[in-house]
Amino acid sequence: MALHRTSILNQMDYSRDSKEGKPAPSTEERLDSGLDSLKEEEYQAVAAEIRLLRLECEPPQHQQAPAGTGEQHEWKTQITEDGDTLLHLAIIHEAKEYIKTIIDLSKNTDFLNTQNDQRQTPLHLAVITNQADVCQRLLVSGCDPTLVDDSGDTPLHIACRHGNLLCFSVLTQNCQTEHLHTVMAACNYHGQNCLHLASVQGFLSLVENMVDLGADINSKEQRNGRSALHLAVDQQNLSLVKLLLKKGADPNLLTSGGHTPFHLTYGRDGDDIRKELYSLTDPDLRELPDSEEDDSEEEDDESDEEVGYDDIQWNGH
Repeated sequence: MALHRTSILNQMDYSRDSKEGKPAPSTEERLDSGLDSLKEEEYQAVAAEIRLLRLECEPPQHQQAPAGTGEQHEWKTQITEDGDTLLHLAIIHEAKEYIKTIIDLSKNTDFLNTQNDQRQTPLHLAVITNQADVCQRLLVSGCDPTLVDDSGDTPLHIACRHGNLLCFSVLTQNCQTEHLHTVMAACNYHGQNCLHLASVQGFLSLVENMVDLGADINSKEQRNGRSALHLAVDQQNLSLVKLLLKKGADPNLLTSGGHTPFHLTYGRDGDDIRKELYSLTDPDLRELPDSEEDDSEEEDDESDEEVGYDDIQWNGH
């Protein structure tokens, strides 16, 4: 059955081969569970699968296998045509009782990390559907928070993009330290890490929390070499600019095109950010590079869905 989930087109697609006759994936994210979009017979089919799961998960007590025997339940091998396991389906439809049962029967096993055709793990779907309690249950049961979907996003990337503070808090508080540092530093297939995503969207509390947790405040995007401070200036977010500077952001950091955050204030309406950066910027880095003085207009990177860029250079021009 076709269930609506997040889908972003990008140049690196690690999903399985598309099935013949299936429509092309949407370029917009679908953050609803898809429940209302199911036809009645499709919904009943899901309900039947979950009822079957309950029967198979709750055998008579005298027949129940001891914990740790490694017995493979048949329901763990059942997947839909979209690669969803019954745990994926239970999370999508927010079936709390079944989610708890499945996770309890799958603690510290690879089943919790099963990826569907969009390479989404159950943890990805728990964040997308804003179920922080499920995120916590998955994490304490041994799921891997570093796995990425077909856009290169970890669950923490998704929480940062959408300002989901509750899921963000659960993810950061229940991750192992090495996992947390890995996911905060990881760039998705758009070249942005979690700090970049939160900065683009202007989520000050997430930015502050990540920096306090050890995120590199001066880390650069892989596409154009912009830092969080460059992105804050580009979004004309004065509050974020002040926060990043207070937290130690480098005002003299250069992009791949040789631009400081101050350079991005040229041609902008209002001068509050310009005044904020002027005294902190090296005097030698206040003027636009010679090659840019006559052409300081922004050039949008049409392939990027998060933010436009104005410092792309082709063959030195």
